[in-house]
Order: sequence, then structure tokens, then C-alpha cells
Amino acid sequence: MADQQLATKAAAPAQPINFLLDIVNGRHKLSRAIPIALLIFDALLCILIILKVPLVMACYWQAKVPPYMFPILVLSKRLHSIFVLRCFNDGVATLFFWLAIFSMQRRNWAAGALLYSWGVGIKMSLLLSLPAVAVILFFGRGLKGSLRLAWLMAQLQALIGLPFWARHMRSYWGRAFELSRQFLYKWTVNWRVLWLFITTRWLKPAQKPLSAMIPALLKADSPFNPLEEIQVSGFVTAKYIMTTVLTANVIGLLFARSLHYQFYAYLAWATPYLLWRSGIPFPLVYILWGVQEWAWNVYPSTDASSSVVVGMLAFTVGSVWFGTANDKLENAPLPKPHLPPGRKAGSKEQ
Repeated sequence: MADQQLATKAAAPAQPINFLLDIVNGRHKLSRAIPIALLIFDALLCILIILKVPLVMACYWQAKVPPYMFPILVLSKRLHSIFVLRCFNDGVATLFFWLAIFSMQRRNWAAGALLYSWGVGIKMSLLLSLPAVAVILFFGRGLKGSLRLAWLMAQLQALIGLPFWARHMRSYWGRAFELSRQFLYKWTVNWRVLWLFITTRWLKPAQKPLSAMIPALLKADSPFNPLEEIQVSGFVTAKYIMTTVLTANVIGLLFARSLHYQFYAYLAWATPYLLWRSGIPFPLVYILWGVQEWAWNVYPSTDASSSVVVGMLAFTVGSVWFGTANDKLENAPLPKPHLPPGRKAGSKEQ
């Protein structure tokens, strides 16, 4: 009797696995539903990319990109294959990535932060843009507001991982984020490039060097007075947001230890914008994009295609660096203040 109970307990965990194997291997009635389920899944993936194209175009439009750049957003063969192969979650992650960009462009900082954090929960590749997101939220919401948003993002990450770390906390936090790996600054390359962009390009809205802000930040105080915070926030335009986030993403891809085909989901819609921001004539943008598209469609990869991939990434980063050197600060359209009924804008109270 005891032996039977032990055998039953040992077989219990295997029952769900055996049930799934029977379905997958065609030994169950539900196996007939697999083709239909795959068709539905394919339809959902197609809907996903169909929805993402208008979303990306909306982000381009917010950044004042001319319409003649839009056709290039629907021409990528490799990008479509990443969505419909049913092998990668990068397409879903980039959906939240672009939703976050659009929300921040609309100055909905909380939604942008949460959408970005949710995308990170799907695919950690989005962490490549975290330095840019941090700078944007700091300038857009100020020190206290950005810290609240950072805490909100951390809470969402904890909530996403709750089913896993509640049972195996050490394994989850150790392997999900690879905290055991050593990231030594003296060996890094991309962090140095990011630091260069941060100090010479991304801090322009502050209108003061980093050295002037550090003393206040070390005291957990804002380096700006209330009036300056409003002014700095006004300089965080849709163009600035998109340029900063996409540049950080491309820098991370350039210095990644390896690049896989699905990573093109993070690059295909970033390259046209960054090349346009660099000031390159749009016919040349189309040509360079076509060269990049060819390289990512070569399978298996060759020395030539790999060289073109890395070369295009380096060229994109370099062109943005030089193309944005003389950028002037622009003011974002801030929300209009709410006025009491019967009171006109600009009128003073008696």
C-alpha cells in the first residue's frame, strides 16, 4: 500500500508533461486543434506587426520626420520573418518599446516608464536603452519624479518575476539578470561610448555640465530650481526622446558580444531615423538601409555580411554623433494650463 502511494506521488508531476506530449505527438483528440491554433497564432503575429507599423510611424511623425521616410518602414523582409516564424519574443518586446517611446513623446511619463519596464520583462535586450530612458525621465520629470518612476518600474519587475522568485529566489535573481557576471568598466567599450554621448549630447537640455550637477545629486537634491526644472522639461522634445533612446539601443547592439537575426527587430526601424537625424540625404538613407537589409537577410552569415552588419552599426553611431553636434535646443509643446470658466489665457486676476 505504501509503495503504491509513493508511486502515485512520483507519477503526479509527470502527468501534465505526458498530457502535453500526447497532444504534441498526435496521440490525443486535442492534437487535431494544433493546426488551427497555429493559424490563429500566425494571425495574431501578423496583426501585431500591422499594428506596430502605424505606431512606429506615429513616433516618426511626433519627431517631425518627413513622410518620404515612411515607405522604408514596411519594406524589410527580415523583420517580417522575425514576427511570423513563431520562434522569438523580440517582436512583442519591441511593441512595448515603441509604445514606451510614443508615451514619453506624448509626455505621459508614467505610462512610458511602465511600458518600457514591461518590455524589459519580456526581453532583457531592451536594457540597452536604459541609460537613455533614465536621462529622459530625469529631465522630463525632475529628480524626485524620476526616482518615483524608477521605483514603479522596479515594482513591476518584481511583480513579473513573482511566480518564479517566490519559489526559487536565488536562482531567479541570479540567472534572470545574470548578477553573477562581472562587468568591469576597464574592459568595457560601449559604456565609454555611452558616457561620451551622455556628457556631450544628451545633457544639452540641462544647459550645464555634469560637474555642476554632481554636488547636488550627491546630496540627493535636484540640480535645478523649480523654474529650471520646467525649462529643462520643455527641452525634452519628441525628437530628443527618439534620438536618445534609439542611439543608446544601436550603441548596445554595436558592441554586443554576438548578434542574432532576431536582434534586427530592434534595429530595422531605428536605422532609418538615426540616419535621417544625421543629416544624410534621404536617397542615401534608402541605399544604406538596403545594404543593411541585404546583410541581415544572408543566411547563413558570411564574412562579408557580418562585416556589413557591424560596419553599418558603426556608421550609424558615428553619423549620429557628428550629425547632432550642432543641434539647437527646441521647446516641446507643453500641456495648456487649466483655466477657470470665463477666464482667458494671459489675463490677470484682479
